[in-house]
Amino acid sequence: MREEVYMAGMGGQGVLLASQILAQAAMSAGLEVSWFPLYSPEVRGGWATCTVVVADGEVGSPVVGHPAAMILMDKIAVENHLGKIRPEGLAIVNSSLAGEEFDRDDVRIIAIPANDVATEVGSERTVNMVLLGAYVASAELVTLADIEQALREVIPERHHSFIPINVAALQRGAQYVTNHR
Repeated sequence: MREEVYMAGMGGQGVLLASQILAQAAMSAGLEVSWFPLYSPEVRGGWATCTVVVADGEVGSPVVGHPAAMILMDKIAVENHLGKIRPEGLAIVNSSLAGEEFDRDDVRIIAIPANDVATEVGSERTVNMVLLGAYVASAELVTLADIEQALREVIPERHHSFIPINVAALQRGAQYVTNHR
C-alpha cells in the first residue's frame, strides 16, 4: 500500500499543520511516512504545499509527480495543481474559495464549502481541519480517532485549549462527506 497526499494553499491557511497531523496519525497507526513541505518565504499570503507519502513499507522518495489525492484550499491551488492528480484520484476542494466547476472529470472531486462549515463550527481558522476531516472520511487511510490523537501530539500544549474546536471541525468535515455521498 502506498498513498500520496498533496496539499496546497496560501500561507496561513494551515496546509503545513494539516499535513503534519496526517503524517503523525499515519505514523502512530504503524505506517511509514514521508512529510515534504515547500513554501514561499512570505509569512502570510505566499504559497504553501506539502506532500505526505504513507506506505506499509519503506518510502523511497517524498517527491510525487502525480499524487493519488489532493487537498486544495483555494482557487489558485486548484488552478495550479488539480491537473497533476492522477486519473481516478481523489481531490478535496474548498468550494468556498475555489467554486465548484473543475476541468477534470476523471477524478473524484469532493467540493466542500469549508469556510462556511468552519464558521458554523465557531472558527474560520479551522478550514484546514474541515478539509482534513473530509479527506479522512473519503480516503479511509487513517481514522478520525487517529487524527484526533495526532492533534494532541502535534499541537503544543499551550494551545491544547483549541483542540475541541479543531476536533469539531474534523468531525463536521467527515460528516459533510458522509451526508453528500
